[in-house]
Amino acid sequence: MTEQPQTEETLFIFKELEANPNTTQRDLSARLNISLGKTNYLLRELILRGFIKVKNFTGNPGKLRKIHYLLTEKGLEEKFKLLQHFLQIKEIEYNKLKQEIEKIGKPGDVSIFPRV
Repeated sequence: MTEQPQTEETLFIFKELEANPNTTQRDLSARLNISLGKTNYLLRELILRGFIKVKNFTGNPGKLRKIHYLLTEKGLEEKFKLLQHFLQIKEIEYNKLKQEIEKIGKPGDVSIFPRV
């Protein structure tokens, strides 16, 4: 598998599966607002990378299979890395906005509005 860029979708999947391990792909798809096929693809990739472990609970052959998605230790480490990555991005965005506001001036500051 090629190196996948860090995505908010991956972080969201980690958070959702940690909170609700028996969620379905259909639920994840709806919450992420992406196709079921893409959700399936992302989950398979995360499983292949060893970030998620799948447990099948099938008691009776006639019943629907219940699947639980569990984050592995490697998955928890990746989730932490993703959180750090996105926090750094948000901090950079915050600092840029703060600088822009300082350049413009504070609201109500008459010096930014020339008198006519």
